[in-house]
Amino acid sequence: MTGFSDAELVALVLNGNVDSFSGLVRRHQDSCARFAVRMLGSRVDADDALQSAFMRAFRGLRGCKDPEHFGGWLYQIVVNECRTYASRQRRREQRFPSSSAAIEGAVAPGSEQEVDPDVGGHIERALSTLPTDQREAFLLKHVEELTYEEISEMTGVSISALKMRVKRACDALRGQLEGVYNG
Repeated sequence: MTGFSDAELVALVLNGNVDSFSGLVRRHQDSCARFAVRMLGSRVDADDALQSAFMRAFRGLRGCKDPEHFGGWLYQIVVNECRTYASRQRRREQRFPSSSAAIEGAVAPGSEQEVDPDVGGHIERALSTLPTDQREAFLLKHVEELTYEEISEMTGVSISALKMRVKRACDALRGQLEGVYNG
């Protein structure tokens, strides 16, 4: 299935060769997974959101108006699934604090805690504190390296609003990371 274009694979699936969908999944899985993990902060959560996104894509494949751009259409679904998953997760966390948050909160005042020297860990934690819309725009622009036009088409957000979200995300990340390394 690697010799087929996205449009050819979509046509095969729509004509009854459902196994061809796995070729589409394999082709786009890595970039979608990379985005979902960074958006949700956990591989387990990302896997759940991706499974749901791929199922939605399969069931709604007839709605893909431009099969040549299947990847962008799929990305829209992944972005929406991550938003939905993150929203559900926030509601759950408001009702039930995570056990790690409870443990961290139980540390005695004045006791020393290990600081993670891992730069990637600091960045991931800083990303996780951003509002969802800023994190999403930042990741799509700077990690997935999409253009503002592509992001706007995917998310339905204006280019000027996306630029503002990315700027705010960069400012917030810079402030947090400067605090870590200069503090």
